[in-house]
Amino acid sequence: MAMGMACAPAEFGGQRAVDLTAEDGTKLKATYFDAGKPGPGVLLLHQCNRDRRIWDGLAIQLSAAGLNVLTVDNRGFGESGGTPHDQNPDEARTEKEKWPGDFDMAVKYLESQPGVARNMIGVGGASCGVDNSVQLARRHPEVRSLVLLAGPTDLDGRNYLRNTAKTPVLFSVADDDEFPPSVEITEWLYSITSNPGKKFLHYANGKHGAEMFSVHPELMDAIAEWYVTTLIKTPGQAPVVKDPPAIPQEIRNLGLIDDPAGVARLSAMLAAAPKGGSKAELFPEAVVNFTGYEHLQAGNTKLAIEIFKLNVAAFPESPNAYDSLSDAYIAAGQKDLALVNVKKALALLPGDTKDNEAFRNRLTEQDQKKLQDLGGATQ
Repeated sequence: MAMGMACAPAEFGGQRAVDLTAEDGTKLKATYFDAGKPGPGVLLLHQCNRDRRIWDGLAIQLSAAGLNVLTVDNRGFGESGGTPHDQNPDEARTEKEKWPGDFDMAVKYLESQPGVARNMIGVGGASCGVDNSVQLARRHPEVRSLVLLAGPTDLDGRNYLRNTAKTPVLFSVADDDEFPPSVEITEWLYSITSNPGKKFLHYANGKHGAEMFSVHPELMDAIAEWYVTTLIKTPGQAPVVKDPPAIPQEIRNLGLIDDPAGVARLSAMLAAAPKGGSKAELFPEAVVNFTGYEHLQAGNTKLAIEIFKLNVAAFPESPNAYDSLSDAYIAAGQKDLALVNVKKALALLPGDTKDNEAFRNRLTEQDQKKLQDLGGATQ
């Protein structure tokens, strides 16, 4: 693979634009923030509604603190090549599958820079950058510290956080995040992370991912202190937080959702809930729905069906819960059961007051099409 800089070699210190060339020849634009002295490296991966420039303020602060930082535009974003993410969805999806190789290349570039400690790398990500960061840590043992802002990771990523206690992780999210499940997902990831030095900064406002910096500049201070601690002062370690935040029981219950036996336990808990009680408090609907689709896309249709059935039992008035279960039955080839659940979703949609109008209209259109495809009469 080829790697090159877009400018003439710079003296130690400062920042410079960089061109990276991926294995398939795609040009990726990056910025390197040189600390001006030997030290650890940090790679920052942006959220999918922004580009690498959202990290500029933090990157400057980190380089001033002795950390050499690389920010990179994902292919399809910002100044990088590839199919723009907001154009052809199928091509953009194919481009996304190449991200891991792109980020591996970015790490190699960072580690190749003069003075960068190759065995002491930090990674930070926001939103979709959270999964990109966790997967990068899974592939690279030299990643010794993580910062994860308001985003999910998949089952492999969650198991990494559960089982790999060597990597300290700082999490942060704001309650007014434009993607509300981000709050519950971030709480969930924090709750399952096994490293004793994990830290969680939870804000009432600040919006999504790295957008929090504009409202909470102290978050950048906290991240800079985090990387200095975990990469310079006590490499690979963070002090145990004396008063960790309380995580709601319904979030901690999500720790069971990745295991078939755990799903069965949640089903039993739901069945045992007092009559007239709020069964929905056992777990958040949106996160369970997200996890079901994750297993469905991974080909674990049986577990996906059980997860969606659990959501239907907990949220029997939710048209989206039935719609999701119908998708799993379609994937399993059980068209009769899929049809039953599509019809149930359509019957509930007119009285749905929880979801917004745009969502209801979109779901109605999708379910009308599914109804027709399954051989049912359109409503």
